[in-house]
Amino acid sequence: MAIAPDYKLHDIVEMKKPHACGANSWEITRVGADIKLSCTNCGRGIMMSRFDFNKRIKKILQVANQKEE
Repeated sequence: MAIAPDYKLHDIVEMKKPHACGANSWEITRVGADIKLSCTNCGRGIMMSRFDFNKRIKKILQVANQKEE
């Protein structure tokens, strides 16, 4: 069994299928048992289970900058 990568809040990811608006990049806005995504083009939000997310993700486009205070 492969280990799933660790996704962080505000990472930009590419999914296998584009959104209806034509964009194919999404920002992760919630991480937990479910993952919430926002389209980077139109701002529409969707939520899916981590299992479905792992099946539908293509690659991580941009890793979020983690600011340490």
